[in-house]
Amino acid sequence: MAVNPSFLTRLSSWGRVPQVYLRRELLPVLSDLRLAIALLLAIAVFSIAGTVVEQGQSAAFYQANYPEHPALFGFLTWKVLLILGLDHVYRTWWYLGLLILFGSSLTACTFTRQLPALRWFSRTSRKFYNQPRQFQKFALSAEFSQTSLDDVWPLLEQKRYTLFRQDDALYARKGIVGRIGPIVVHASMLLILVGAIVGALTGFIGQEMIPSGQTFQVKNIVDAGPFAASQIPKDWAVKVNRFWIDYTPEGAIDQFYSDMSVLDSEGKEVKRKTIHVNEPLRYHGVTMYQADWGISAVQVRINKSPIFQLPMAQLDTGGKGGRIWGTWIPTKPDLSAGVSIIAKDLQGMLLIYDTSGKLISTVRAGMSTPVNGVTLAVKELIGSTGLQIKADPSIPIVYAGFGLLMLGVMMSYVSHSQIWALQKDGNLYIGGLTNRAQVTFEREMLEILDKLEAQTHDTAVAVTA
Repeated sequence: MAVNPSFLTRLSSWGRVPQVYLRRELLPVLSDLRLAIALLLAIAVFSIAGTVVEQGQSAAFYQANYPEHPALFGFLTWKVLLILGLDHVYRTWWYLGLLILFGSSLTACTFTRQLPALRWFSRTSRKFYNQPRQFQKFALSAEFSQTSLDDVWPLLEQKRYTLFRQDDALYARKGIVGRIGPIVVHASMLLILVGAIVGALTGFIGQEMIPSGQTFQVKNIVDAGPFAASQIPKDWAVKVNRFWIDYTPEGAIDQFYSDMSVLDSEGKEVKRKTIHVNEPLRYHGVTMYQADWGISAVQVRINKSPIFQLPMAQLDTGGKGGRIWGTWIPTKPDLSAGVSIIAKDLQGMLLIYDTSGKLISTVRAGMSTPVNGVTLAVKELIGSTGLQIKADPSIPIVYAGFGLLMLGVMMSYVSHSQIWALQKDGNLYIGGLTNRAQVTFEREMLEILDKLEAQTHDTAVAVTA
């Protein structure tokens, strides 16, 4: 079957339309510096919002702290906050979209502006000037009548220039790393953006309040990316061997500690560490931080009964008086009478109240007191450790990006200096420029010109003699 050649021509032209549109329309927009600055500012604003607004809290938390009446700033209520996703800014589709768009802008700028400029510097055929008028554009240039390229060459070599020669034209440069630096900066920013996206998609944050002596697996996930399931540990658990608090002589908390063991699927200890604030436990990409503490239970004895343990719950103080924990202890077998016991820390005094709310006694752990006709002995307060658990596979990527960013910034501070020379019609033309450290380059250039002028003078004296 014969095919119409004009049809094939149209078909091939249609295939080129997206490429032409991408090259002529989309790439200039993406590589526009104004767009990159606008995207960077937007990312900065929403990142600040994600820092100011508490992330990953419950709906009740936001209802309590961002009520509808009165609304914060007149519009920011808990409903607006949840609808916009400000409770998990870094995992919202629009924040990830900003990161992707900014990364596309950096990529477009790199390939349309910086890499072509670098390719230009790699082609020596384009670096030579062959006309004297080309030296008029330099702020630093000179013309000599009795000097040749052979006189210029050793002077530039002494200044550690890389030299190229083509017939009667010479090109010298140094500090090319300064032109590569911005490309490295762009690459590092792209790496950081990739890390941020990977972290948002695969990382998770969990919180656990574990009594001393208990074993747990990570269950209470408060914030997680859509692909974070593979990061949540399932084949190992953690045992809190002991939790304790160090206090200052004034009674304030100095530091709290958790002695923790990582157990494999068979219950065998594979790692043990005592953690405290700013000293976490890390295992298989999961980091456990010491973040909080509480009182989980109290062990008591009534007269000569066996020791029994009662859970303690944190009481609502209405934001006054700090944190306190309490429980009810029966003093009769039929539970018809009892007392309430209140504690505010693991070392302080415990307050005992009757059913009418009257303070009837005080006691410390390890001591006993008579109440309601019985002897109540408090054996021990059981503390609980509050852990913040995180997994973020992007951390090595982000760290590598920041390392590369620092390297790129240092490279960018290297001055890229260029000097051209041309010998034509018995005269030598020389000129140069640099992209930074202008004063240093001017001194270097003037020193070279002075030496050339001195050589010219010596040659004239020799000819006269």
